[in-house]
This record gives sequence, C-alpha cells and structure tokens, in this order.
Amino acid sequence: MTDLKRFAGQGVLVTGAARGIGAAVARRLAEEGGRVMATDRDLPEAERTAAGLRQRGLAVEAYACDVAGRESVEAAVAHAVGALGSLDVLVNCAAHCTPDVPLFEDDPDEAWARDLDITLTGAYRCCRAALPHLAACGRGAIVSVGSVNGLRDFGNHAYSAAKAGLGSLTRTLAGHAAARGVRVNLVAPGTVRTSAWEGRDDDLDAVRALYPLGRVGEPDDIAAAVAFLASGDAAWITGTTLVVDGGLTAVHTGFHAAVHQR
Repeated sequence: MTDLKRFAGQGVLVTGAARGIGAAVARRLAEEGGRVMATDRDLPEAERTAAGLRQRGLAVEAYACDVAGRESVEAAVAHAVGALGSLDVLVNCAAHCTPDVPLFEDDPDEAWARDLDITLTGAYRCCRAALPHLAACGRGAIVSVGSVNGLRDFGNHAYSAAKAGLGSLTRTLAGHAAARGVRVNLVAPGTVRTSAWEGRDDDLDAVRALYPLGRVGEPDDIAAAVAFLASGDAAWITGTTLVVDGGLTAVHTGFHAAVHQR
C-alpha cells in the first residue's frame, strides 16, 4: 500500500482489469485515491477483483467491456463518467496474443485480425470514446500498456505488430490531444509474471537469465510505471514510451555471456 494520493478525486477507467497487469493497475491507482472502474470482457473475474479491493476500503467497481466492440466501449465509458463523476485517466491494458504457427505462411487471417483488433484497435476505440471526457476534466491522461515486442523481435507476429502500432498511436494522439490538455503515453513491459505464464516456471527461469536485473517483472512493476505517467508527476511528459524491462532491451546479455565465456 502506497502513501501517495496522486489520484484523489479522479475517475479512472482501466481495461483488461480482471487479472494480471490490469488488476495491478486498478489496485495501484485506487490505493492512490482514484475512483476506479475496472472493466473486462470477463465480468465475473473483474467483479471478484473489484470486490477484493473494496474489502480493503478501495473505491473500485467492475463493469463489462469488450474492447472489440464499439458499442461496448462507448457504454463502458459513459457508465464510468456517470458512476465516477468524471473521467480523468484511461489505462488501456486489454490485449490478445495468439501463439505463432511454425511457418509464417500458415498463419491464418483470423489470428492476425483478432490480435490487432483487441490489442490495437481496441485501445483506439477506448481513446476515441474517452478523449472528450478527458479533455473536459482539464487534466486528462491516457496510458497504454505496450510491450518490448513492439520494439524488438521476441516472436508473436500479430501481437508484436499490434504493440508497435500502439507506440505509433501514442505519438500521433499525443500531438492531437496536447492542445486539449490530455497527455498520452505508453509503458512497454518485458516479461511479466502473469497467468499467461502459469505452469511455465521452467520457461520463466530460463528467461530470467536474459535480464540484467536478475528477474522477470511483476505486475506491480508495471502498475508503478503506469501510475507515474498518469499522475501529475509526469505533467510535462507526453508522446513517450517508457520501457520497463529490467534492462532487457538495453543490454545484450547473450553477447556478454558469449564474450566472457571465451
């Protein structure tokens, strides 16, 4: 529990908030005083997450939102504005990642389309619906959760292309929204211990050796970065990508290991 209260009196909408990074973001911004609407297409799980946070005295409600549908997104934004009194912060966490098939030429159109529709176009839908309300409050902030996959090759063609697109959308929307008082930024995590890695402890142990800081990330690591970019502490930051990856993309650990083993 942090003692910071950077979001006191502010309304916050988080997508993909049922579990993992989204749930950690909802918790962190609520701990800092925000009134949070935790949205997800898995409403029962989102409600369980919200209920657990309310038991701790935090102001968190759940609402169903499928970012693949414009009507669902617009309904969630309208509900958040009505229930919270204002919408000051939007955090785009919802994403979808389809594992690559062995041969690129065998990748189906449906998998490509789904990853882009949820991960990239879903964030676009949310930004489009939320922007007028964020501008109206006079201190709006959008933070999207990207990935190092959008910066380097870590596999997953469609997911990586979608995350790279989020970086571009962040920059172009930041330019458009700045005059309206809304800041737009992106956090790009490395490997984070979430349910996507459940039952794959051996893989996480293998990946950990690639990280200069000696461990993979935790959802709270990403939530802390999101909270910074969404807060007034980042009042002069917009259009940027904050890489939160334990040094993975800055240091070539494989190269160092190869040289020192000779």
